[in-house]
Parts: sequence; structure tokens; C-alpha cells
Amino acid sequence: MTLTDVLLILATAVSPLIAVQVTRFLDDRNEERDRKLKVFKTLMATRAYSLSAAHVEALNSIDLEFTTKRRLEKSVLDVWQQYLDHLGDKAMEPGAWNIRRIDLLVDLLYAMGKALGYDFNKTQIKNGTYSPGAHGRIEAEQARIREMTVELLEGRRFLPMYVTNLTQASSESQSEE
Repeated sequence: MTLTDVLLILATAVSPLIAVQVTRFLDDRNEERDRKLKVFKTLMATRAYSLSAAHVEALNSIDLEFTTKRRLEKSVLDVWQQYLDHLGDKAMEPGAWNIRRIDLLVDLLYAMGKALGYDFNKTQIKNGTYSPGAHGRIEAEQARIREMTVELLEGRRFLPMYVTNLTQASSESQSEE
């Protein structure tokens, strides 16, 4: 048996293993990218609703899905850290805090878009959302209902009650006598 025969047999035996390993590598890489895309797409879709559970869950997934080993992903993590620090800042005046929050969220989405190959500019990210006014009104009403319910249950608010048809009720009781 010649060296060529041995190499041919070895190549025939090893090539399926190499093919499987390459396939696994590509599948893992695609799955990793899909998870990053899911985080990005969720944040983009919910950027006008920063209190939604999906938005908060996606934010909390950033550290899990992005790595410091790649330059563009490291910039995502750096901006995420700034945003997270700001979210915990209770010292700022609410109006200024919210403006800064929006700017940092836009910076985060911009960095994520760059890392994932999207070409959005910051103006598109900031202004490219649709949020019906009714949604804001409904959220405000639901928040007010929750506040008032808690106040009622804690005894800080009273439920007003009015007696109506008092004359009818007293005439019915007199006729029963």
C-alpha cells in the first residue's frame, strides 16, 4: 500500500467527522447570532414601551448574549453599563432623567445595530416608532387605578357611598308595618 492509498483511506474516514464539526460550528454561530438578534429586535420593537416585560427581559439578556471578546459587542456592553447605571439614578429631576434615558437607549440600540450589521442612524431609532396616544392614556389610567386600589386597601383612601331612594325605602318599610 502506497502513501497515496493511506492518505485516501484516511481522508475518506475523517472527512465525515470534519463535516459534522464544521456543521456544528456553523449551527452554534447561527444560534448565537439569532439570540443576539432576538434581543435587538425585541428592544427595537418595544423602545416606546420601556416598562413592558419583554423590553426589561431583553435588557437583562444583553450581558448573557454579547461578549467583550469582539470590539463591536464590547461597545454594546459599555453603553449598556452606562444605561443601566442611569436607570438606577434616583437623584436626577424626572424630566431630565427621562430625556437622558431615551438618549442612552438610542445609543444602546445604535451600538447593537452596528454590532449586528444593521445600518440605522440614531434619528431613525429615536423617532421611528409608532405609539398610539390611546396606549399612553390607557397605561396612565391603569397606573392610576392601581395607585388608588392600593390606597383603598391600605386605608389611605375611602370609597364614597351615597344613599339613594331613601324616601322610597322608608315608605316601603312603613307599609310593611
